Amino acid sequence: MSLTLLRHPHVPAATLLAGLVPPRHFAEASFAGSVPDPAHPSQLTARDRLAEVATALRTPTRRRLLAPRRAPGAAAVYLDGGFGVGKTHLLAALANAVGTEDVAYGTFVEYTHLVGALGFVPTVQALRTRRVVCIDEFELDDPGDTVLMARLLRELGDAGVTLAATSNTLPDSLGEGRFAAEDFLREIQALATRFEVLRIDGRDYRHRGAPTPRSGLPDDAVRATIAQQEVPAECLDFDVLLAHLRTVHPSRYGALLGEVRMLGLTGVHPLVDQADALRVVVLVDRLYDHDVPVALGGTGTTGLFPPTMLAGGYRKKYLRALSRLTALAEDAGAPGAP
Repeated sequence: MSLTLLRHPHVPAATLLAGLVPPRHFAEASFAGSVPDPAHPSQLTARDRLAEVATALRTPTRRRLLAPRRAPGAAAVYLDGGFGVGKTHLLAALANAVGTEDVAYGTFVEYTHLVGALGFVPTVQALRTRRVVCIDEFELDDPGDTVLMARLLRELGDAGVTLAATSNTLPDSLGEGRFAAEDFLREIQALATRFEVLRIDGRDYRHRGAPTPRSGLPDDAVRATIAQQEVPAECLDFDVLLAHLRTVHPSRYGALLGEVRMLGLTGVHPLVDQADALRVVVLVDRLYDHDVPVALGGTGTTGLFPPTMLAGGYRKKYLRALSRLTALAEDAGAPGAP
């Protein structure tokens, strides 16, 4: 079996731009497909508000007919809530409703990587031609990247581009009534008055609760599971994968997956290096975007990110990765024992 993950894909800047569409996992996301939880009315409120934004963008006006990609007086909406309450589904539904040819959709990290590849001014010039720019998982843990994105959003907003962003509120902050929106609005400073904040309550639909640590399967069982697949599947040792990720820029992790439709990891163990942990976060995001189930061996998700990491500044990233990796392990059909 060819280990296609152990390669160094070349990703031209134009390909990065073309890739700013909803990920495979949400390619068919729609407002009709969003089923709000009656116990949390804020889910219905957020869905209906984004549907209104999409309708307004699709409604022709004289000025828009003259400049079809402009949206004078553009909206700016921020979705705030815990993990797995449907924010990304709604963001992708907005993009699909408007039309992906008129929308740029990417994660915060993908946009910072785009600026690194193209330069700031060319990135602005490329994105200002879109009616909507969607930013999933807006991150505030790197001051430099936050300032960069705030400047990018200001330039796009001034050009009449509608903005829509999401971020996660940590579970304990939800319990205390604190929301990530407060940090978001503070960090983007002058842009704050443009954004309408929609708070979304609810439980993580991926597993209806906090990610439960799961032991891994026996490594031989992981290998057997991958060998039985009829779709392109690969099995790698966790340390081999970590070593390879160190040699590939995170902006290329999506391309790294290629045609792989299922991944097996043997010898999974707790991470000790924060740089490795952050690379794993990016890879898990791309695996989730591409709908690639993951069969976990070794210790599974148990202690994958140790307490010192979960208590640090990147805690939100790590909890999101655990939530998504748990879902991907369940999709593999053999997630291991709790």
